[in-house]
Amino acid sequence: MMEEKLKLYDGRPADETGRLKRERDVYDLLEKLEIPFQRVDHDVTPTIEACHEIDRLLQTEICKNLFLCNAQKTKFYLLLISGDKKFKTKDLSHQIGSARLSFADADHMEQYLGVTPGSVSVLGLMNDKEHNVRLLIEKTILEAEYIGCHPCINTTSLKIKMDDVLNKFLPYTGHEYTAVEL
Repeated sequence: MMEEKLKLYDGRPADETGRLKRERDVYDLLEKLEIPFQRVDHDVTPTIEACHEIDRLLQTEICKNLFLCNAQKTKFYLLLISGDKKFKTKDLSHQIGSARLSFADADHMEQYLGVTPGSVSVLGLMNDKEHNVRLLIEKTILEAEYIGCHPCINTTSLKIKMDDVLNKFLPYTGHEYTAVEL
């Protein structure tokens, strides 16, 4: 059973053999910024049941991370939204002044966030040195004590204090956020 395989850890893995550089880079930055975190290593989570088990172990909900763009592919957005909310582009478009939003492609995801589909998270902003991506955070996510997210790879999930994301991580990366209601 999945419950027997999954385990909650504090901090980075002791043995990083086989871990991708982008994941190790996240741990390096979190340590540099003195941001504590808990971790669950897992297989790629294709089922909602697997996601719920990870949420239970982390005692927080992994939020949805949607990488969006305008029709011209000149403006890019990372939207953090509660996992149980339905995303409707019209509800967001008027709040940010960008019509015809759609999901951005994998090439732009790799270019700006340094991640592949399924691995998008707020932590990918550490790779957006030119600030091409505008961060949008749904208000219920902002109100949570913790955020669940991937360390730029979708075989591990982290639990980080939202306060650390807002007051340590984002200032370090130079990204601001826009609160949105969905």
